[in-house]
Amino acid sequence: MSEQAFPLQEPEEPSISYHYEEVDFSLSDENAESAWLMDLIEKEGCRLQLLNYIFCSDEYLHRINLEYLEHDTFTDIITFPYADPPVIEGDIFISVERVAENAKAFGVAFEVELARVMAHGVLHLCGYKDKSPEEQSMMRQKEDESLELRSFRMS
Repeated sequence: MSEQAFPLQEPEEPSISYHYEEVDFSLSDENAESAWLMDLIEKEGCRLQLLNYIFCSDEYLHRINLEYLEHDTFTDIITFPYADPPVIEGDIFISVERVAENAKAFGVAFEVELARVMAHGVLHLCGYKDKSPEEQSMMRQKEDESLELRSFRMS
């Protein structure tokens, strides 16, 4: 895909932006989230250019999945990279409904599952994959390390 799914004006400085589509949800502290994500990106040896998080409904993400990936399935996250590592530039779409359902199924707080999914998207942009069992194991380890970087509450 060569065109951004959620095109925005190119910032002069590296930035992380948050958008909300078809959901009654917003992050409680976008600045704290950004600081954590920038720490994660730096720890992985990458450089932030532009990162958009789009928090949305299941239906919204399902439409994105169909239109851009031709997958007729629901998912918790879709990451669109627009640069190769170590440059971080991309859009990360997250279904808030799917994250809530997964948190309940996994027996964890919504905030913990949301943080894991947010980190998951960044880790993909850093070059980590999760297709094979070995890649999935490494991704899970990196997600756990990412959660340990958080210095603010997740409950």
